Amino acid sequence: MSRVGKKPILIPAGVDVKIEGQKVTVKGPKGEISREFRPELEIVLEDKKLLVKIKKETKQVRALWGLTRALLANLVKGVTDGYEKKLEIEGVGFKANIEGDQLVLNVGFSHSVKVKTPEGIKFLVEKNVITVSGINKELVGQITATIRAVRPPEPYKGKGIRYLGEHIRRKLGKKAVATAK
Repeated sequence: MSRVGKKPILIPAGVDVKIEGQKVTVKGPKGEISREFRPELEIVLEDKKLLVKIKKETKQVRALWGLTRALLANLVKGVTDGYEKKLEIEGVGFKANIEGDQLVLNVGFSHSVKVKTPEGIKFLVEKNVITVSGINKELVGQITATIRAVRPPEPYKGKGIRYLGEHIRRKLGKKAVATAK
């Protein structure tokens, strides 16, 4: 039995949930988001609570039970609070700015790298911190990972794009290793 899958999802005031077969649409103060779920699971709305129930129990369905409940909870949290991730740029001359609907990164290449803003995502740049926010947790995480992949932090000087608060293990380098012997 899934401990996560059994828990009901409380729907806060101001959030409207619509279930049409396997498609669930959640509408709240931040926006509207919908998602299709597997047919082996049944999603039920009972007095301001969402429940995920199993139609036919198999090993695979039990594995999907907790996942489905977590995805539904993410939809509800996304339309009420939203999600945000922050990235930090470190390096001499490394900077980011917003031009129109694109995030432009100057991170030591001979050209600037442009990241198009997907629908439902907002970029905010303050000094060397990029904030990615939106109502879809998966999309916010994917866009953040795409931006970080442009110039991941290197282990010698720590230059590159990293998550805010991420610790990079530093290596010593040639000179420091040679003098330590």
